[in-house]
Amino acid sequence: MGPKTGPKRLRELLKQAGIIRSLGAHDVFTALIVEQAGFETVFIGGFGTSASLLGLPDLNFLTMSEMADAVRRMAARVCIPVIADGDTGYGDLHNVQRTVEAFEAAGASGILLEDQVMPKRCGHFANKRVIPSEEMVLKIKAAVKAKSDPDFVIFARTDARQMNGLDDAIDRVNRCCDSGADIAFIEAPESRAELEEIPKRVKHPLFVNMLSGGVTPIFSVKELEQLGYKIVVCPIESLMVCARAMRELCDAWKNTGRVDKLATQAMSFAEVKKLLGVEEFLKLRERL
Repeated sequence: MGPKTGPKRLRELLKQAGIIRSLGAHDVFTALIVEQAGFETVFIGGFGTSASLLGLPDLNFLTMSEMADAVRRMAARVCIPVIADGDTGYGDLHNVQRTVEAFEAAGASGILLEDQVMPKRCGHFANKRVIPSEEMVLKIKAAVKAKSDPDFVIFARTDARQMNGLDDAIDRVNRCCDSGADIAFIEAPESRAELEEIPKRVKHPLFVNMLSGGVTPIFSVKELEQLGYKIVVCPIESLMVCARAMRELCDAWKNTGRVDKLATQAMSFAEVKKLLGVEEFLKLRERL
């Protein structure tokens, strides 16, 4: 899906009834599996990309250009809209604008921007700090001004819940959406009551993060839809299940001296080739 059609498709999905299920993909191979499973969007997050690309945690090791390159590789290979994590916009207002321009040019359909102080932390880590609400509103206004496609979607994320409480977090996303953001995202609500309260007090489309093992209780997609959320993502679970599978592979090779049974039970070589489209590429000469 090209840069021109991805944002339009994401807008169409947002207008349709029901909740959108997105899944985080830490690399392009994983994104292909998400797409072929029938999901309508794929999410590329800083945590998974930092782990996959650098083997490092989500603590500002990943540069803006490295993330834009990761977005470009993913958007070039899948046809579903790619929603990209833009962290803090990697700095001040001019950095935010450059980030939006770079991600949009890379083929993202939307970008998440957050109100943490640089250097930022993963949203489910302790001791986060946020910038003043007025500064975040300016970042959103700068982001809106920077996009070239009016359909490009801007997600306003706040991490204020932990430090300032839920009321401030709700006020922040409402102000951001009133200033031009399309989607509101309160990171890391800490209880069922909070997840229920947010849709009652935020009258803009809502994004919610279902991070396994994080501080937010896990709700089913159906429950979230009934509460009024519009889009839900499982951000790092692809990384978690791949890590477990790789550990099992290493254990089998180390302890038994062979891995063929374990590997073919997971996905056969033929299935991997089909997933990658090997036959389509080999038949190109015949189709010309």
